[in-house]
Amino acid sequence: MDETSVKVKGVWVYLSRAVDSQGNTIAFLLSAFRDTQAAKRFFAKALGASHTMTPRVSTVDKNAAYPKAVKDLKAAGDLATSCELRQSKYLTNLVEQDHRFIKRLVKPGMGFWSFETAWRTLQGYEAIHMIRKGQMQGVKKGNSPSQATFIAELFGVAI
Repeated sequence: MDETSVKVKGVWVYLSRAVDSQGNTIAFLLSAFRDTQAAKRFFAKALGASHTMTPRVSTVDKNAAYPKAVKDLKAAGDLATSCELRQSKYLTNLVEQDHRFIKRLVKPGMGFWSFETAWRTLQGYEAIHMIRKGQMQGVKKGNSPSQATFIAELFGVAI
């Protein structure tokens, strides 16, 4: 799990993202703050996803909010007590590299004008990125024609 910053109305907000060991996106959340409450909200969203299994290890950066959030979630029973929290600057490289596809699209736009617009646009970027990574059934990774056909069928557009 990691976060990257995005500008909304000239203020930096945080896009938190969870990626599994195969590089598949599990969850993402846009938050105005980078505190314990935001970390708990994001962990709860990632753990509550229907396609998510109970993690054996959760790797995060050195943000001080994560240990408290994990401790609170374990106390509440939302996270298994056997889940190990690893705080490392370098072990989050998989997620850091996954951010670059989102940043590549956001940076030229010079930010967003509202939080709602940012959230909706980032949801679209993440969905397309998940399709490109092969996370959709029937759409293979690296197969551009099948990806284009899937998106055309999704929106009812002829290609």
